[in-house]
Amino acid sequence: MNAPALAADVGGGLVPSLLSISKSTRAFLALLLVEIDLHPGQDQLLMRLDPGEPVSVSALAELLAVRPSTVSKMLDRLIEKHLVQRASNSADARRTMVSLTPAGEEVKAQVGAVWAKLETELASALSSDDAARMVSALHQADQLLATKLRRLR
Repeated sequence: MNAPALAADVGGGLVPSLLSISKSTRAFLALLLVEIDLHPGQDQLLMRLDPGEPVSVSALAELLAVRPSTVSKMLDRLIEKHLVQRASNSADARRTMVSLTPAGEEVKAQVGAVWAKLETELASALSSDDAARMVSALHQADQLLATKLRRLR
């Protein structure tokens, strides 16, 4: 059953549509990320890191809206690929800091290209006005969901 048919069954349209969009986007992105040996989620983590600017694991978890344990698992895999490194915080040894390696910087650039390719694929089917309205509405939905999620955690 597609999102519009499901929406009619549940008396709405927003949730089934967002779920369908999320699933399809993630699947499309996964196909593109395989080309650079990454999995969905790893791309977002890499994009949150800036060269020469270590970030704490807890800050990364907050930025990605996931638990620190999820970030730790992702970091383990990215460390194995030599894309990121962990180090203790010089001011507080209890805090673990994460930073990009030179190889990670290269892969981050590749992630940017993958995201741009997906953006181009999606936007090519829309007028610039429709794309702008869609982006605005999606940002609004994202902020609403993030706010509600923070209250529940």
